[in-house]
Amino acid sequence: VQLQASGGGLVQAGGSLRLSCAASGRTFSNNGMGWFRQAPGKERDFVAGINWRGGGAVYADSVKGRFTISRDNAKNTVYLQMTSLKPEDTAVYYCAASRLAWGGDEARTYQYWGQGTQVTVSS
Repeated sequence: VQLQASGGGLVQAGGSLRLSCAASGRTFSNNGMGWFRQAPGKERDFVAGINWRGGGAVYADSVKGRFTISRDNAKNTVYLQMTSLKPEDTAVYYCAASRLAWGGDEARTYQYWGQGTQVTVSS
């Protein structure tokens, strides 16, 4: 079972990036998916989560209105569209899958993790 995150990079403040997370080895169409991020010296924080149907999206307050999580179950892929990026969004972004239909906003409820993709926002 693998989750492969991609789409990170260096962007100027105010710019946009779209992260993708492709799952392989099994289907996650019945599982809640989420995005977390970890900045240097900080804990891994919840960013966004989505239920197995693609609804019920929940966001951290810090990204609400700027980030959008979505999924394409036919492609076994979850996305994170990030707009109006700020320097404080700089972090390694991880996608995760839960055994539950909705994984919630805590890392402990996600059992499968991708390797992370670096997002750097310059001021």
